[in-house]
Amino acid sequence: MPEVIFNGPAGRIEGRFHPAKSRTAPIALVLHLHPQFGGTMNNQIVYQLYYMFAKRGFAVLRFNFRGVGRSQGSFDHGQGELSDAAAALDWVQTVHPDARACWIAGFSFGAWIGMQLLMRRPEVEGFISVAPPANLHDFSFLAPCPSSGLIVHGDTDKVVPGKDVQTLVDKLKTQKGIVIEQQTIPGANHFFENHTEELIGICGNYLDRRLGIKTDAA
Repeated sequence: MPEVIFNGPAGRIEGRFHPAKSRTAPIALVLHLHPQFGGTMNNQIVYQLYYMFAKRGFAVLRFNFRGVGRSQGSFDHGQGELSDAAAALDWVQTVHPDARACWIAGFSFGAWIGMQLLMRRPEVEGFISVAPPANLHDFSFLAPCPSSGLIVHGDTDKVVPGKDVQTLVDKLKTQKGIVIEQQTIPGANHFFENHTEELIGICGNYLDRRLGIKTDAA
């Protein structure tokens, strides 16, 4: 799990990169929750998603948005963080240029940034959005959503009410050519306390199905 430093639009960005053994392995980018509410690339869910992809042979990067950890710059309310994510994806593609596919996973604020990024990058073929903050941020840019993906949230989430996530899912499901899968975890709050293992299991099983891996590999 080598530490990496690469250039972003606001200066240096700190990350952790797991290289792939195969030259054509897919790549994945994992985005953390809100920087002003303690979000970092070392959040347990971000860490577990990172290893979920690595275990399946991906070249995977997680990183700190501007102003977090050793990443330079300061919080920019999403616009700058989207630029950071684009720079991170550029960096992975430079290191791993023959990747056959690209995935994005994001947690909360990171899910919002990730879904904006997939609108701009046609090479993104799948996404995993954990607790997307549909009540706090505008998701109307997903018109249409270009990729199939998974949305997971907890039914006791007090930060993002289930009805707002449901509205987002219902809107995305009306679009032709993509499939949005939704999973709700009973008893889970916004941070999936005591439910992280269940969350990662759901995400891993979804990824296996998309990749065509038998589920006993999960």
